[in-house]
Amino acid sequence: MKSTIGRLAQARRIAVALCAGAIMATTVDSTPRLRAQAAQAAAPVPNLAGVWDGTGRAHPINSETIPWAKTMAVGRTLPDGTKADANYVSNFPVLNERGLAFQQIFDEPLSPKYDCQPATPPAIEFDPYYMEVVQWPDRVLLRYEKDDQLRTVWLDGREPRVSDYGIQGLSVGRYEGDALIVTTTHFVFDITGFDDYNGIPSSPQKKVTERYWREGEQLKATVTVEDPMFLRQPASYTMRWLPAAAGYKLKPFECDPETARMSVQFIPARYK
Repeated sequence: MKSTIGRLAQARRIAVALCAGAIMATTVDSTPRLRAQAAQAAAPVPNLAGVWDGTGRAHPINSETIPWAKTMAVGRTLPDGTKADANYVSNFPVLNERGLAFQQIFDEPLSPKYDCQPATPPAIEFDPYYMEVVQWPDRVLLRYEKDDQLRTVWLDGREPRVSDYGIQGLSVGRYEGDALIVTTTHFVFDITGFDDYNGIPSSPQKKVTERYWREGEQLKATVTVEDPMFLRQPASYTMRWLPAAAGYKLKPFECDPETARMSVQFIPARYK
């Protein structure tokens, strides 16, 4: 009888120990996320919310030399709305041999945009469309008129997983002073993943860092891209959005693959 009672007592002790261990493991695992949320809640949050105009009214329209400029004439309007002066330094990406080789063989009809594949960072931010910013306690939503895209910036301190690879990657962020800092990784390979004009691809090693802040009524951002697969060094540009007209709603992009592919027949192919 005593041995039975002893065995029962021992089983209870083991069960209690296992429960305590499970609780401790759960607590330890969630500690970084809880700390990140607590830090976010304690710090003042800059107000970046609203619908923002990124059309030609806010900055020059993107092209082979905008926002990645090899040269810039003095007095020309820069992407952030200022004027280039004599001290302007080119921000065109410095490609390695692999990047140069891809750029040289790129053929425009191969661009996945003709199959309605959406633009990605660091290009989608500069496309001449409107963007809406929604701020929640645990995330920031960046909704683009271009390509009907929605990016989620997680503020809860999560770490990316292997399953998070995708066309827009995984974005995590934090507030730092008066700015929102966003880091995006886990992109898939994209033949036009750097921009839409220069035939520069991007790889799963691409990392895009964005800093958003307000200057009066303007929303500004510095976008920096790293990709050691194709770039010798990081490249960045700074741009701005202006407030949209009161009551403006984002319009659906509604890309039609059949219509988009029809335009390819008018583009001279480099290879036949």
